Amino acid sequence: MKTIEEINRKIAEKKAVVVRADEIAELVKEEGFANAARKVDVVTTATFSPMCSSGAFLNFGHATPGVKIAKTFLNDVEAYSGLAAVDAYIGATQPSRKQGTRYGGAHVICDLVAGKPVRLEAEGTPTDCYPGKRVSTIIHKHDINEATLFNPRNVYQNYNAATNSSSRKLLTYMGTLHPHYQNITYATSGRLSPLFVDPCLRTIGIGTRVFLGGAHGFVAWNGTQYQVGSEHSGDIPVSPARTLALIGNLKQMDCRFLRPAVIQGYGVSLFVGVGIPIPILDEEQFRLACVENDQIFTKIVDYASPDHPEVARLSYAQLRSGKAPLQGKMVRTSPLSSLKKAQEIAGVLQEQLRAGSFLLTSPVQPLPDGPEKIKSMPRMEG
Repeated sequence: MKTIEEINRKIAEKKAVVVRADEIAELVKEEGFANAARKVDVVTTATFSPMCSSGAFLNFGHATPGVKIAKTFLNDVEAYSGLAAVDAYIGATQPSRKQGTRYGGAHVICDLVAGKPVRLEAEGTPTDCYPGKRVSTIIHKHDINEATLFNPRNVYQNYNAATNSSSRKLLTYMGTLHPHYQNITYATSGRLSPLFVDPCLRTIGIGTRVFLGGAHGFVAWNGTQYQVGSEHSGDIPVSPARTLALIGNLKQMDCRFLRPAVIQGYGVSLFVGVGIPIPILDEEQFRLACVENDQIFTKIVDYASPDHPEVARLSYAQLRSGKAPLQGKMVRTSPLSSLKKAQEIAGVLQEQLRAGSFLLTSPVQPLPDGPEKIKSMPRMEG
């Protein structure tokens, strides 16, 4: 048994043993399970994938005369202004008025991170205390008061893989799906993904410090659409389950780990790099961290049907191989997420822990058990 406080002391003394989740198997082979479990203090995990439920809160500071902003446009992308006078939230998927889905909120966020100038055009509702009607100016990340990345739903614990039974090509947020089951797309870093390595969230909760977009962020709450999953393979749900709401300082982030994406036929999204350190508090936590891709399964669902029925079930070892069996034939498989980038993030986090510049936090509150199934929108009439 170890505690986070004990592990943090070892981190501060630069004596902690930190391994990436995809390095565990080799360590166990060399030292045996029991010895490796005693030796390892922290396992680093990571993912780099499109995460549409992302965005940023911005506070611009007051103009002279003051303006109570009612509509905000940043590089011609609308941000939500139903907050205070000079606060706004820009969502990653919001498209440009003029460029459509070629440029959107994710691009604005990444332009700010890169230190590029962003044009602010705002319309106000005049009041006695805010008599101004409009603002037109250039902003940079260092001359606005606050820039906070706040993502309501990141780091999905498993997600359905996608295929297409119809006779026409489908353009979806899961990428291009070719007709007659010609391909499968999926979105995870497999055994390196945080919520596969700690599937029951024994160490992850509100207040957990994470690597977010190149900066240090935190788990703020359970993510939207959070559920525990009604069906499991071992310890891991086989369909979309837990999610995390994450928060961090956008001004400190790095363009290497936060990138805009344009998905053909769908629109704008944001690639978000997230790394989460998993403290090895006991042998059970190490056992969970030893999960391999051939032990993690997901449902293959048909996007040609509105209710996305399951047509197969495959392991991530099969999906990562590049070809997998479906409907009696071998079909191409491809990821939307980048394993190479996830490995880079897990490695950066590993080095920060070894150098003593990243300390673990104990959750101030565990995340809920949650429902087994999220609610769907009531059927629309007409």
